[in-house]
Amino acid sequence: MDVKTLKKWLQLFTEKVVDNKQYLSDLDTPIGDGDHGANMARGTTEMMKAIVEKNPETVTDTFKLAAMTLIGKVGGASGPLYGSAFMGMTKASMSSENLVDILEAGLADIQKRGKAEIGEKTMVDTWAPVIEALKNDELTVEKIQGFAEATKDIKATKGRASYLGDRSIGHIDPGSQSSAYLFEAMLEAGVK
Repeated sequence: MDVKTLKKWLQLFTEKVVDNKQYLSDLDTPIGDGDHGANMARGTTEMMKAIVEKNPETVTDTFKLAAMTLIGKVGGASGPLYGSAFMGMTKASMSSENLVDILEAGLADIQKRGKAEIGEKTMVDTWAPVIEALKNDELTVEKIQGFAEATKDIKATKGRASYLGDRSIGHIDPGSQSSAYLFEAMLEAGVK
């Protein structure tokens, strides 16, 4: 992955989040605060603005700028979680160019920050199977969307949605859906 491809990835991710801002907030309304789309759209837009203005020259610097902007500009739990993911990817990119290694570091930092495991109806439920599919060279847009949609059948045991208990079943996790946009953008940008 070179810096130009990474910037394209983040630009496509931002476009997907902004285009689907209302949908992400609609997903968040029954099980959260209803602001996931607005928060993510604001944060990713600010992230791209910072990238354009500062024009980082390395993959590591680009990931770090993304992390710091998302932490500072995305409200709710998503800012720290996405910020942690990008900070993990920043650290991994210092010693590896392997996409799986970089994404695994991002997932590890999400799990460390959110104390979440697979099967708890969080963004982890998209990140973990995406990484596994990538390892097996089987990642497609359809699979990514399937991973996010599979959270519909999970009972939330983490975050605000966990207060709803069984009523959280039947709703796609908004963080899983925004993560799906991240990985769809990754494929579209040709990140390897």
